[in-house]
Amino acid sequence: MSAPETRPLRVALLGCGTVGSAVLRLIDEQADDLTARVGRPVEVAGIAVRRPAHHPDVPQHLLTTDAEALVTRADVDLVVEVIGGIEPARTLMLAAFAAGKSVVSANKALLADDGPALHAAAAASGVDLYYEAAVAGAIPLLRPLRESLAGDQIRRVVGIVNGTTNYILSRMAETGAGFAEALAEATDLGYAEADPTADVDGFDAAAKAAILASLSFHTPVSAADVYREGISAVSATDVARAAEIGCTVKLLAICERVVNGSPGHPGDTVAVRVHPAMIPTTHPLAAVGGAFNAVFVEAEAAGQLMFYGQGAGGEPTASAVLGDLVAVARNRLAGASGQGPTGYAGLAVRPIADTPTRYHVSLDVADKPGVLATVAQEFARQEVSIATVRQDGHGDAATLVIVTHSAPDAALSATISALRDMPAVRGVTSVLRVEGLS
Repeated sequence: MSAPETRPLRVALLGCGTVGSAVLRLIDEQADDLTARVGRPVEVAGIAVRRPAHHPDVPQHLLTTDAEALVTRADVDLVVEVIGGIEPARTLMLAAFAAGKSVVSANKALLADDGPALHAAAAASGVDLYYEAAVAGAIPLLRPLRESLAGDQIRRVVGIVNGTTNYILSRMAETGAGFAEALAEATDLGYAEADPTADVDGFDAAAKAAILASLSFHTPVSAADVYREGISAVSATDVARAAEIGCTVKLLAICERVVNGSPGHPGDTVAVRVHPAMIPTTHPLAAVGGAFNAVFVEAEAAGQLMFYGQGAGGEPTASAVLGDLVAVARNRLAGASGQGPTGYAGLAVRPIADTPTRYHVSLDVADKPGVLATVAQEFARQEVSIATVRQDGHGDAATLVIVTHSAPDAALSATISALRDMPAVRGVTSVLRVEGLS
């Protein structure tokens, strides 16, 4: 018998920022364990960066500015992409696939934007595209959805998938701070970027929601299909109002399979949305504080599952990258590729207007007879049922706090629009969705 091949599997690393440098270090520190787990040594063949001078601690002979030449080199077996963004990441991935290289990525934006085309390109070349690190950092989530629950039918995935916004909302609840104050604290501690738009406006969470929905419901879903609201309009008063009814406020990514049975939707549909919502403090997601992530999964046979852990940061994300790297390396040695996501269901994406939800509404109103009846009449006109109503204060400080039963979002939005025009309503001071998560 011939001796087993010991030639190292050589990795092209695209990007050497916070995540890339952590990946590089872990490959070096865990070299012996990786060899044992994969069956061959794993070593870095080269690292593509834009400015080599900015990486004095990295062996200079590994650095290159020609990323495309690196991913197509004959001696490169696998590619790890951690540069982020749409381009040049898309072009480099496609070049890697065409050259017969499997790719491990942490690029949520690209996968949410063009996942089906990338998977098709990988499948055409018989190679892998793995991206556990793209959603929820170190938390093992995508592989369980794709593989462990492959024999089940997932009904709902609800998660806190952005650590920056969760830290901000947690601090608002703990200290009574406003949004701007909590954001400033998150920035000082390094949880928020200098430009926090992707986080606080929900773009980051929407990309992750698209990936989760695509895997869970076997349906191509892009970030453009995801309804999105951020947290910049959430006030300290909103958070206090939530506490009054036994709730807390979280930015949620909600992916649901809506079962057939409503007019205008002849088959099951998928509803995917990202927005702040009040959730009961008794639900496990309510206890997720700081910059942590958690995802709650409901499946037909498995029931309720929850995945919790660090959702960002160099080392947690690098941990997920290395897990994928081991998997694709093993596949390469076996001469096979892993099972990619399937889009066989092809379910339509239900627009937010048709998606059932509940609202918590605070109104500044004139304190005089008949106001409550007038307000209630507007809810009835839109066929929105009121669950609870409470009046706080008197005179100029009179406030109505209303929580609705479930209704199509369009009906609730139309109700709010009509209330803003009512003479008896001085202002709609707060509107937040309420999720029972039952």
